[in-house]
Amino acid sequence: QVQLVESGGGLVQAGDSLRLSCAASGRTFSSYTMGWFRQAPGKERELVAAITSGGSTNYADSVKGRFTISRDNAKNTVYLQMNGLKPEDTFVYYCAASRTAGLVCSDYGCYSAPGRYSYWGQGTQVTVSS
Repeated sequence: QVQLVESGGGLVQAGDSLRLSCAASGRTFSSYTMGWFRQAPGKERELVAAITSGGSTNYADSVKGRFTISRDNAKNTVYLQMNGLKPEDTFVYYCAASRTAGLVCSDYGCYSAPGRYSYWGQGTQVTVSS
């Protein structure tokens, strides 16, 4: 069982930066593929970025060059550094953990399936004003 707790969301202006953190419980954090998803009301969850246990990363095209996912296994934490924020980045952001994605996936489409992730955080709101 893995519990995930996100933090770092907030209200910022366009062009600003935020860093989201996701703290995980459990001793096997390093073996999980971790993902950051985002979701608007009534919409499907969209994968923003994923990082495997080995450190390989995948990003949505809309955030490439602006967002960076990283992990610190010693701290059981995954981060999402968001630079150059835009109003269209306004979403609830969720952290998720998958035991299998890193074993079977090789492209964004595969990593982006929410059903591959067994554990989810409660979400943190990011609002970007223009």
